[in-house]
Amino acid sequence: MAAGRLADILLPSTPTLGNPNASVLVIEFSDFTCGYCGRFYRETLPALKTEYFNAGKVRFAYRDYPRDPEGWGLVAAHAARCAGEQGQFWGMHDRLFDQHARLGTGIIMQLAKDLHLNQKMFTACMDSQKHVPAIMADRDLATSLGFVGTPGFLVVRTDGRRFTETIAIPGAVPYTTFQKEIDRLLKQR
Repeated sequence: MAAGRLADILLPSTPTLGNPNASVLVIEFSDFTCGYCGRFYRETLPALKTEYFNAGKVRFAYRDYPRDPEGWGLVAAHAARCAGEQGQFWGMHDRLFDQHARLGTGIIMQLAKDLHLNQKMFTACMDSQKHVPAIMADRDLATSLGFVGTPGFLVVRTDGRRFTETIAIPGAVPYTTFQKEIDRLLKQR
């Protein structure tokens, strides 16, 4: 992917962690039901948070890529966005990955209760399916970027408005792969 506008790959509604002014951005395209995505969540994401996101060096963004456009990955993505309406996207994100092998309506509703979400608002949001078009737009973007499975990552150098270099990382790769690319981009001025 060539240089371009950051707004083309990072929407204002995209959930992020870390410093919004960081010069490096990591975008994950993921599915809550994907085993390899779960492995990234358990094994790689904590190290990235400690080394880069919490230190303000890198910003992290999560975009949806449900593999089955009618399965539990889509339902889970919608649940995370509905929780996000109540300020709990990341809380739901973490719990969905923790429960990815057991996902179902009962589990998702219990996770919403555990997060102390307003149940009426959460249920209304889930029933509305209002986030499905945005979730599918994320999926379409991932496909247009050449990702054919999950997870997929973009590591980009940015000035906050534009990105100047992009590295695509397909699949669940070791932390050291991210470390090498992130450190290389951080050294650029």
